[in-house]
Amino acid sequence: MAAPQQDTVLIIDFGSQVTQLIARRVRESGVYSEIVPYNAAKPAIKRLKPKAVILSGGPASVMETGSPRAPEEVFQLGVPVLGICYGQQAMAAQLGGIVEPSSHREFGRAFVEVKGDCRLFEGVWKPGTKHQVWMSHGDRVTKLPPGFEVLGTSDGAPFAVAADEKRGFYSLMFHPEVVHTPDGAALLKNFTHRIAGCKGDWTMAAFRRKAIEQVRAQVGQGRVICGLSGGVDSSVVAVLLHEAIGDQLTCVFVDHGLLRAGEAEQVVDLFRNRFNIRLVHSDASDLFLGKLAGIDDPEQKRKIIGATFIDVFDAEAKKVGGADFLAQGTLYPDVIESVSPLGGPSVTIKSHHNVGGLPERMHMKLVEPLRELFKDEVRALGRELGLPDDMVGRHPFPGPGLAIRIPGDITREKLDLLRKVDAVYLEEIRSAGLYDAIWQAFAVLLPVRTVGVMGDGRTYDQACALRAVTSTDGMTADYYPFPHEFLGRVATRIINEVRGINRVTYDITSKPPGTIEWE
Repeated sequence: MAAPQQDTVLIIDFGSQVTQLIARRVRESGVYSEIVPYNAAKPAIKRLKPKAVILSGGPASVMETGSPRAPEEVFQLGVPVLGICYGQQAMAAQLGGIVEPSSHREFGRAFVEVKGDCRLFEGVWKPGTKHQVWMSHGDRVTKLPPGFEVLGTSDGAPFAVAADEKRGFYSLMFHPEVVHTPDGAALLKNFTHRIAGCKGDWTMAAFRRKAIEQVRAQVGQGRVICGLSGGVDSSVVAVLLHEAIGDQLTCVFVDHGLLRAGEAEQVVDLFRNRFNIRLVHSDASDLFLGKLAGIDDPEQKRKIIGATFIDVFDAEAKKVGGADFLAQGTLYPDVIESVSPLGGPSVTIKSHHNVGGLPERMHMKLVEPLRELFKDEVRALGRELGLPDDMVGRHPFPGPGLAIRIPGDITREKLDLLRKVDAVYLEEIRSAGLYDAIWQAFAVLLPVRTVGVMGDGRTYDQACALRAVTSTDGMTADYYPFPHEFLGRVATRIINEVRGINRVTYDITSKPPGTIEWE
């Protein structure tokens, strides 16, 4: 985690679904931030020595017995504090104000009328103007604590913005971290830069230097083994570790036969030939497909793939003489959600991505150099390390690979069919210049056969579905609105070029907040 000498903003989490967005906005302005649950905030304050504190929103009611509170130390640190939504209400209740149920609840778009001026508004809002914000509250502050003054109101919140500038306490009833508050990022930057005095010098170059130092200090002369999948996270981990410890690192690439077309060859070529990293390529496709034969339950497939992956990885690790450390691509959202006392969207185990894990019998310590980073930051670090754009920008791909894109039993024939469909689809997306505008695009081989007429003959072949979604962090997603001309061109190519497919559909399902993975 962050070193105390680094400018850090501590975010105390009260359970909001969008707390991570606060951290993202703060980091986007060049300031390092960490999220901690409210009941673990005391040791974090001592460890991080933050230059500012932000209190997040949350689902509870301040009026409920035992509802979350900020440690009293927060208001005695002498650093600026910003309360957002529930954070505003907790701040008000703890400092002598009153919170009551609102007769005019606000959920969604609202407008704040600016009543006064303060440093939070500098260069963004002026008194007498109105601005769109995003509200999500049933309770509201009805009496401000001593020293606070009202600076903005809305229809449902008489104290939509309130502050005690002398003590550096600011509070917002709306959510500045979401895109539906257009000026929210600027307000947050005013808080971190103008009010808290953060330098804004947190960069990927600085993170790279610090991470390399930390890896060297942790590993010493020990040996590290890394499970390389070819995805963004494991690829960045591998290159970062190689830069830090060189030949003390061995990567193991377990090829389970469920990869996209040409992917295994790309991984081997990139890491052996371009980066000169020690790489063990274990082609275990026969083993995996044998164990999957006749299995159609998707969760059973995942468990089989996960257990087999561990067995193969363990065997390969022993062949190279074992290791002292196991490198994993744990990201910051995983860290946050694993410690949340209120439960987060990742309470549902991501069984179809985290197929490996750390078997106790391997007796290795973990090296997790990406555990401070969000996904987009991992991509930025990859570019900083010199990974090619087609690797850094690669769409997320689940650990079990194509196995969960084939409902029903898995066969080599079905895998080959799906690879061809997927390759045509992605080729057309890249040709249209749309790949980077899409979070994830993939094909699914449907468990049905359909009757069709091709030329002068009747066919009875497979159907496939195409999906493409947009997202910024994978926490929510919406379908990508392809032009009909594009979909027609893709469907025509697939039917003409992939023998065995006679029907193509496009899935326009969206993914609501609170779910984890698209697949």
